[in-house]
Amino acid sequence: MTWHPKSDFMRVMIERGFLADCTDYQALDDAFMAGVVPAYIGFDATAKSLHVGSLIQIMMLRWLQKTGHKPIVLMGGGTTKVGDPSFRADERPLLTPDQIDDNISGIKKVFSSYVSFGDGDTDATMVNNAEWLDDLNYLEFLRDIGRHFSVNRMLAFESVKSRLDREQSLSFLEFNYMILQAYDFLELNRRYGCLLQMGGSDQWGNIINGIDLTRRVLDNQIFGLTSPLLTTSDGKKMGKSQDGAVWLNADMRSPYEFWQFWRNTTDADVGRFLKLYTEMPIEECERLGALEGSEINDAKIILANAVTTLAHGAEAAANAEATAREVFEKGGMGDDLPTLKLSAADIGDGISIVQLIVKSGLAKSGKDAKRLIGENGAKMNDAPLESTGVVLQASDLAEPVKLSAGKKRHALVVLEG
Repeated sequence: MTWHPKSDFMRVMIERGFLADCTDYQALDDAFMAGVVPAYIGFDATAKSLHVGSLIQIMMLRWLQKTGHKPIVLMGGGTTKVGDPSFRADERPLLTPDQIDDNISGIKKVFSSYVSFGDGDTDATMVNNAEWLDDLNYLEFLRDIGRHFSVNRMLAFESVKSRLDREQSLSFLEFNYMILQAYDFLELNRRYGCLLQMGGSDQWGNIINGIDLTRRVLDNQIFGLTSPLLTTSDGKKMGKSQDGAVWLNADMRSPYEFWQFWRNTTDADVGRFLKLYTEMPIEECERLGALEGSEINDAKIILANAVTTLAHGAEAAANAEATAREVFEKGGMGDDLPTLKLSAADIGDGISIVQLIVKSGLAKSGKDAKRLIGENGAKMNDAPLESTGVVLQASDLAEPVKLSAGKKRHALVVLEG
């Protein structure tokens, strides 16, 4: 991009690789230069935590605040009842209001690590779209808002078109989602003076709808900005690992496992991830990303420490690194390893090694655990497991037992009481 922004926020977005597209680069840059810009990103409450796939958006809100503007975290208490159909092959499972509220409580914990909330001009605020969606009068909404939407245009959006092209069902409930998201932008502009919606590039059509609706109803100029949909260099979707989603809440993914996810970054992704997920200077990110051989492993540790510090604090990052060094360099147990706690009742007359591997999270199923053992990928106390028929008694767990899957994934099994 040859265009050079004047505002700090737009400069950061471009230099660090956050920017995929924008509705009006120059006008938005001028708005950032003119004063505080309130901007929002929406997060549906489909789980009790967000995962690493949402971290690029969270970092955008963090940079927004660091450059002197106001982040609005929009929780989809209302839209979660519908479910975003964007680029999905099937309909999302519907959640109860209590499940949604419980999920929102869990997600709130994530944001306190990245932005500061309060009542000041640049303090972040958290808003729930159930405030205006729950009490909508259907006929009034159709008359006042629905009339501004062309079904022909909505069918042409890639997120909908791709679903229909594959001849996969798209319910009327889901089709309404893009109207509700557009209405969110209208309400945030009306209530909070919100000038900008940000999101992943799969949200481009929804963002455009909101801008168009706000112009038609309120005659206000607002903007949209998207980030690239991130995949790792080997083509995997960001936020997933071998053993499931990489959650941001410590009670769903331990800081040690979180640290390990970043430590295991492929060489080709190190520089890009340092720019996106840390606040290190661009030049240092590029220098570290260009390292080769054993030196790139040092860069991965720097990446893991920086990202874990933001998410869980400096102490958690230091503990994770210390545990990793103890486990990998000294073959030790490591106090910070994921731990499976069992009672004598859990063990009964004996518990199989296959069950322990599954319960400790090192395999998704008994079939996976047996395959791991059969391929010589499983160890107990650093000794290779040669049989799937091993059964442990309570006496075998008098001391903590360390289980390993490959060279990088470990867990402790501890007998309580």
